[in-house]
Amino acid sequence: MRSLQVLLSSLLLLSASALAQTRPEATEPPSVSAAPIAPAPGGGYVGAERCRSCHGAESIQYAKTSHAALTPAHADSVTGCEMCHGPGKAHSEGEEAARGDDAKTAAAAKLIFAFHGNPKQNSEHCMQCHQSSRTQKQFDHSEHSMHGVGCNDCHATHLVEAARNPRQTPIGSAQENFFSVPKLGEENRWLHNSLLKKAQPELCYECHGNIRAQFALPTHHRVPEGALKCTDCHNSHGTFNRNELVRNGSETCVQCHVEKRGPFVFEHPASKIEGCVACHTPHGSINRMLLVRREERFLCLQCHVSPIGVNVPHGRLGFQTQGACTRCHASIHGSNFEVNFLH
Repeated sequence: MRSLQVLLSSLLLLSASALAQTRPEATEPPSVSAAPIAPAPGGGYVGAERCRSCHGAESIQYAKTSHAALTPAHADSVTGCEMCHGPGKAHSEGEEAARGDDAKTAAAAKLIFAFHGNPKQNSEHCMQCHQSSRTQKQFDHSEHSMHGVGCNDCHATHLVEAARNPRQTPIGSAQENFFSVPKLGEENRWLHNSLLKKAQPELCYECHGNIRAQFALPTHHRVPEGALKCTDCHNSHGTFNRNELVRNGSETCVQCHVEKRGPFVFEHPASKIEGCVACHTPHGSINRMLLVRREERFLCLQCHVSPIGVNVPHGRLGFQTQGACTRCHASIHGSNFEVNFLH
């Protein structure tokens, strides 16, 4: 009996995971290339071994990341901790000379860059390498950058808290807890998700509380459940598209909703001009199909409103205007056969 219960539990877990994970992990890693960092004038580099003598926990976590595995392009290229923090000689010597004196220790801490500057200064250290990345090179012109968000606000090169609290998990919504896929340990999640401090969407919710409220509505994209991530639709590092979308307009939506893409012989102008958001709210809604109006016919009548217009063939008080428009106009996104989208 016990073995049967274990078997049934395993099958339920696997089925829940299969149903939720609709977007598999990318077959190729993101386009990230490291530019060699030339030594600063005057030198003063001591190497990672010197850093490890005091910052043991950070060194252990850092060694697990792709940053630690970088191979220098030139023999004199900077590697290890000093790639991000700069020359460490003055800092390490100051710490040794302090001998426990709090004032001298505080003064020595200021002799190295510790990412306590403003967001622009913090991000500039990361962009030394990541400006050559296809998905990150626009960060200086992104909404995040212009609103004072730096790289280290979302990413951590050594997530020490994850090692100290491996079982710490946030309390999610009822929908998220019921439908979500099994979660990785915090450290594994960090290493396999761009070194983010927290998992998506919890990290994004820290600023975008209004979006969290939308995802709590009855009809929503399955982001809280783990089937989608915010970055499946948005590039947080900046794009030339509206709302930092990864692709222009509706091209973002048709990555998943491929049957709505077309091209169709007879196109619905709303979907081509305004895009999917003309009729749907992307994050969440109280209406079915994420529609912006509760009654479908009222949504259509936002455009098809003139009783004498060529795009409103039915009388204002006619029988046809009392029901759902898609009862007849079934191929509302576009048709290859009928100009009025009847099939």
